[in-house]
Amino acid sequence: MDQCLKTTSRRLADRKVEKFEKNITRRGVVPETTTKKGYDYPVGPIMLGFFVFVVIGSSLFQIIRTATSGGMA
Repeated sequence: MDQCLKTTSRRLADRKVEKFEKNITRRGVVPETTTKKGYDYPVGPIMLGFFVFVVIGSSLFQIIRTATSGGMA
């Protein structure tokens, strides 16, 4: 029973060592698909436009409200 477990773990250890050795020889080689091609924004253009609309719209609304009330908000 112990022999079976030792063989399996030895086989797994050899597989891990082989994978590690293969990665060592390929260190520094990065495929082009994982490199960034350009600038990517974390927010989409629609959300960015909506945010700008809300910020500018609310500031314009506040300016108009202040102007119509005679400077006393």
